[in-house]
Amino acid sequence: MPHKYRVTVEEIGDEVVTKEPLVFEVTNHDDLLHILKLVQEKRVVPAEEAAELTVALKLFAEVLLRHRAQPPFADFFPHVKEFMQKLKRYEPR
Repeated sequence: MPHKYRVTVEEIGDEVVTKEPLVFEVTNHDDLLHILKLVQEKRVVPAEEAAELTVALKLFAEVLLRHRAQPPFADFFPHVKEFMQKLKRYEPR
């Protein structure tokens, strides 16, 4: 069952920002919040980086999956697939 998400990217900082936020909707075959929980539990990266890694990787992987037979994605797909499999098997020390 596909999962739908709304992603918002907003620049923040000390100065007043006048740029409109980037907002888009995506469909992903995975439950990103569940995946985030697994990444946090495995302590793959520091806690403050877990959401960044999870969201970036899963959004990228979904696009890569859709275009995996097309250049330049075809050459890259096996490497990402291998990385994802290693990530799933990762056990913290």
